Amino acid sequence: MARTSDQRSKPAKRRRTPRPTPRATRREPVAADQVNLIRTPGTKGRGGGPDGEAWRIEVDGKRCGTVFINLIDAPPLGPHASLQIYLNLSSQGRHIGQIAYAKAARASRYDIIYAHMQKANIASARAAEQAGFVDATPPEERQKVMVWHRQSDGQRGPAEET
Repeated sequence: MARTSDQRSKPAKRRRTPRPTPRATRREPVAADQVNLIRTPGTKGRGGGPDGEAWRIEVDGKRCGTVFINLIDAPPLGPHASLQIYLNLSSQGRHIGQIAYAKAARASRYDIIYAHMQKANIASARAAEQAGFVDATPPEERQKVMVWHRQSDGQRGPAEET
């Protein structure tokens, strides 16, 4: 049976392609002396307890995130100190993470600290690397694992006591 002009389907309305949202303007990096770590008691699973350490990250007196260290026991590394950092969205892209990684590692009581992150989290891996962490990912590990070692002299400067 042939279609008549009255039976033809109407063309589907096309939705307009949305315009891409403008990229955020490049944020100015902060200087290391603007970033302060304020020691806190932490919470369960986030630096609280006898083996944990926690700090609030502030830039010019404004809270920017948290960084904490937990002692965990996970294969294939076994028991080890694990550093985690969380930055507010508005604080990302300003080198605050890199500075906080370095200051927290130096202020910690641990001589060897690991940082675990998703392999796709390139920004966090780059920040950790610039803070002195090196890639130590075992071949069978699903996450990226980076490690930091305290220098053998064991001395801490005034900036590292923060």
